[in-house]
Amino acid sequence: MKKTITTAAMLFITVVGLYAQEASRSNTTNGFHFGLRAGVNLANIIKTNDNNFSTQLKPGFNAGAFVELPIVNGFSIQPELQFAQKGYKTSGSSALFGAYDYNVTTNYVEVPLLAKFSPSKSFAIVVGPQHSFLTSTKTNFTSGNTSYQQQVQNDNNNLKKNILGGVVGLEAVTSNLVFAARYNLDFQQNNGDGSSTTPTYKNQVIALSIGVRF
Repeated sequence: MKKTITTAAMLFITVVGLYAQEASRSNTTNGFHFGLRAGVNLANIIKTNDNNFSTQLKPGFNAGAFVELPIVNGFSIQPELQFAQKGYKTSGSSALFGAYDYNVTTNYVEVPLLAKFSPSKSFAIVVGPQHSFLTSTKTNFTSGNTSYQQQVQNDNNNLKKNILGGVVGLEAVTSNLVFAARYNLDFQQNNGDGSSTTPTYKNQVIALSIGVRF
């Protein structure tokens, strides 16, 4: 996990550093912003092997830092570094366990690189690629009064550790606050084996957050 966070941080710092050097040469720092944000993820999955496997939205947490790098009037590049909880939940009944709840939480460090279009000072559209690094997965299976929990380590070869995805979203902006709503989708599947415990899927997330920018 430390290696993953270090790699993501280096990518983030490199992009910001390159821009800072260029901005220093050309004196184009007007509109530069740094910010922090946090919010809630409403996560689910897109199943690629079994459309009859029904899942529900799973709430999670997101938090991160972003830098807004102005290019021309109304257009910026916005690299970010963030922590995001994804996953899914499902419930049902079986002859072996009776009624059950199945809950999967996947934790990621993510590096979005977004293009930001600002038709006005108070409104913006963001879109771009995102690289996600899997740090841990937690599975919780509950049946009746019995709960079974399993911590899946990063060396679980059945799960893809690096996933490319995309982001599209809207932002409402004040002088120092940013309210964001986004949709995140993995372009690659998780490399699960398609079993009942590790279905083959792609993550999808509705992310809502509030940020402070400086």
